[in-house]
Amino acid sequence: MSPSANKQFHVAIAGAGVAGLALAMALYKKGVSFTLYEEAPEYSAVGAGIGFAPNGTRTMDLIDPAFRPLYEDICVGNKPADAQNVFFEGHLVQEGMGREQPWASNCGWGHPNYVRKSAHRKALLDVMTSFFPIENVKFSKRLDKIEQAAEGVVLTFSDGTTAEADILAGADGIQSTVRAHLLGETHPEQVRPVYAGSYVYRAVIPIEEAEAILGDRTEVAKIYFGDRRACVTYRISKGDEFNYLLVVADDKDGWKLPDAVTERVTHESMMADFADPKLDDRFRQLLRKAKPIKWGLFHHWQTATYARDRVCILGDSAHASLPFQAAGAAQGLEDALVLANVLARMAELQPNGPEGEADMPVIRAGMEAYDAVRRPRAQRQLEQAYDMQKLIFFQHEDAGSDMAKILPHVQNGRYDWLWFHDIKDSADAALARMNQTLGASKSKQEVNV
Repeated sequence: MSPSANKQFHVAIAGAGVAGLALAMALYKKGVSFTLYEEAPEYSAVGAGIGFAPNGTRTMDLIDPAFRPLYEDICVGNKPADAQNVFFEGHLVQEGMGREQPWASNCGWGHPNYVRKSAHRKALLDVMTSFFPIENVKFSKRLDKIEQAAEGVVLTFSDGTTAEADILAGADGIQSTVRAHLLGETHPEQVRPVYAGSYVYRAVIPIEEAEAILGDRTEVAKIYFGDRRACVTYRISKGDEFNYLLVVADDKDGWKLPDAVTERVTHESMMADFADPKLDDRFRQLLRKAKPIKWGLFHHWQTATYARDRVCILGDSAHASLPFQAAGAAQGLEDALVLANVLARMAELQPNGPEGEADMPVIRAGMEAYDAVRRPRAQRQLEQAYDMQKLIFFQHEDAGSDMAKILPHVQNGRYDWLWFHDIKDSADAALARMNQTLGASKSKQEVNV
């Protein structure tokens, strides 16, 4: 790779999921040159329901003030007016769902400053892609090889084409090629996602079909707890559709498909997972409407770093987590905001980009600052999401199967650190750390001279 005469500082983004699109939005707003590479032939949406707590909506405001109003326009919350601040209510998968239990009258958790809002993932991605030109996107680009050099990073795609950039940001999902490049030599055991010992069957159905099965239980988001079986439900699509996950703790020896996170099974095998007569039959009715596909639940339990030289990761590539706190997408937005601020500072300090090895102190200072600020917070969320799975499956060390002990674990400020953190503080901290590192480096050079 050789630098061109008038090369502009340029960022390559791999992956057009929530984190990749958020980074593209933020860089476009800041005037930083970028190209977004997506493996699929067009924008696509895997999954269904998605939502953001206050930390996520605050991050939307900072990425682009027009983002949040468009997001809220596609959202729906809980139906009752007095339940808008409820994150979830906790019930049971066993017959009767626990409605007559003593704790049932106080089974919700949330916060007065939290307002539940959920949307269909496809609608969210449609909003996000409207913020930057389609000319910045290259589709059908499966990343096969990454080479870092003094002058920049070279990307080779499966179609034989190549691209060059000053920085590569990997938002290419839980089975990330960029993560493999980043960690493969130094921490090979951290490259693959770790199976969390559970899988889900998922579906989105018309709200009328859900009401026919669950009645008024469709009106407020719920987690149904149980012995190795669980269910998560909430409304999406402005209330027209109902999103749910039927969750199974895996009794076998782990996930058998090393290169896939889903497995097609027979309808009979799927139904057998909820055949226990102690389970409420309404969950079997929901299950019959799902496709017989197991979605394995994986997370990146350990990650030594989010960045090395000119390459970094964000979103699920960096910290894929379990879905039980509905927090993964917001963490991707937080990554994008902090990283965009760091990259914009790099562009200011080296607007022409091609200085080669002379650029590296700036790049390393920025990447180290991004990693230092984002990784501890995202890791804490990941670990707390796994703790939530243990609560849901009656496997928690302290609470066991006693809902009177489980509910206080989620009701007493568990999410305050997550929901009410102002990500602007993180973005400012990353820039301050970057500038401090560069200042110290400059002072050291002056002393040596």
